[in-house]
Amino acid sequence: MAELAEVNVAVPRAPLDDPVMAGFANAFDVVARLAEAAPGFVWRLAAESGHAVLATSAGIEVVVNVSVWRDYRSLHEFVYRGAHGRFLPRRRDWFAPTPPPATALWWVADGRRPTVGQALARLGFLRDHGPSPQAFSPVHRFTVDGRRCR
Repeated sequence: MAELAEVNVAVPRAPLDDPVMAGFANAFDVVARLAEAAPGFVWRLAAESGHAVLATSAGIEVVVNVSVWRDYRSLHEFVYRGAHGRFLPRRRDWFAPTPPPATALWWVADGRRPTVGQALARLGFLRDHGPSPQAFSPVHRFTVDGRRCR
């Protein structure tokens, strides 16, 4: 069996403890708990503090989210149809334009938990080579066996 790994990055408009980021920072733990309770959720990367993970991608400091889901439908339902979706319209308040694509998906063996470095490498692969079974986007997805989804 395989599970769907996901990484997304966003360029914060200010340090996470800045008042500009308060809405994001205050919602982070709530949204993380909602994800953990969502159908199809398997795992998420958590910073030692429990808050957002910061890393450098393409020379820019970014907030990094890495998670694993049972399938794309579960991820999609959480991101767009649940409480998380109500935060999406505010992302421009908290995040500057991010070099696209900002999200990459790929299949992992059951129990495999990607590191930040592995996830950013998949995102870099998608940026450099476009969608493929190695790394794909929510719009241009691939099945576990490497076939393009219709």
